[in-house]
Amino acid sequence: MTIPTVVADDEAPALDELLFLLKEFPEIEVVGTAGNGLEAVERIEALEPDLVFLDVQMPGLDGLGVIHKLKQGGTPMPAFVLCTAYEQYALEAFKLEALDYLLKPVERERLALTVERVKRAMLEPEPEGAPAPAAAARTKLLVRSGGRNLIVDASEVIYATIDDGLITVVTTALEGQANYRTIEELQSSLDPSCFWRAHRSYLVNINRIREVVPWFKSSFQLRMDDKKGTEIPVSRVQTKRLREMFKL
Repeated sequence: MTIPTVVADDEAPALDELLFLLKEFPEIEVVGTAGNGLEAVERIEALEPDLVFLDVQMPGLDGLGVIHKLKQGGTPMPAFVLCTAYEQYALEAFKLEALDYLLKPVERERLALTVERVKRAMLEPEPEGAPAPAAAARTKLLVRSGGRNLIVDASEVIYATIDDGLITVVTTALEGQANYRTIEELQSSLDPSCFWRAHRSYLVNINRIREVVPWFKSSFQLRMDDKKGTEIPVSRVQTKRLREMFKL
């Protein structure tokens, strides 16, 4: 299984060097490149990659501006690895939930660590059988809504999503914030036979999927069983799991 990837950098030598290095990692499938920020937005919106290596300093629209513009447009957000020659952007990068931060010139050994981090985040094996975490899975969650701390059954959770470091939980009766720092942390506390990471930014209750909707380029969206009928993207690396679950 490969990870569809876009690489964006306005400096041709740096772009070519990163593309050369990435050829050593068969998990990374480069589906497009961009030479500036606006082009990066266009490529990401058109190709819907799961991963983007993004230069921070680019003319017209810098890397951080690319991320903000994509969020404003409602595009399903890929994972980002930010690349720059300047360390001072690191804090902002992690505020934007960048998966990693590479300093130029990119070294192969450091890139290998990044790819390992990407693989853990996107290609982690699905649990088999009845592992110990499932036995200890939480059946109750605390959700903050309307100034109140409410306890909800995990089975009532329809989906959870993260934006700007804040996790929103949608249940059959309410919507509010969970006191977890990451989607991974929330996922690890829930029953893995019920909760599935359909997309980097979404955790869904498979028992609350109302409809599987065919989408562009052989991809799918999930229409959930909430009042809004929210449609959630399925990342390309999770499409195989979706097909297996529902015999598509």
